[in-house]
Amino acid sequence: MRFLARIAVALAIVWLLAAGALFAAMRLPPGRFCSVISRVPAPLLMMTMPFQRLWMIARAGRLNPGDMAPDFDLPRQDNSGRVKLSSSLGRPVVLVFGSYT
Repeated sequence: MRFLARIAVALAIVWLLAAGALFAAMRLPPGRFCSVISRVPAPLLMMTMPFQRLWMIARAGRLNPGDMAPDFDLPRQDNSGRVKLSSSLGRPVVLVFGSYT
């Protein structure tokens, strides 16, 4: 009976360490996260880890309704310069993140 208890404790510790490592990877910038997560077997990850819950905690934003958006700038699509979010202060801005494919 003690042997089974030790195995259960060891498995619980391994699972907690793996969940902690996954959470730490989720906090990385997107490019680094992709390179880390691409090395993890998908069935193992999805069946054994609380992936969605960890993701929602790791990627939760720090903004509240009514807060100003963080300023950023991006290159124009035609490479004619850069556009900065703060240059549109006081005007409506629509940001579309995603794909239509």
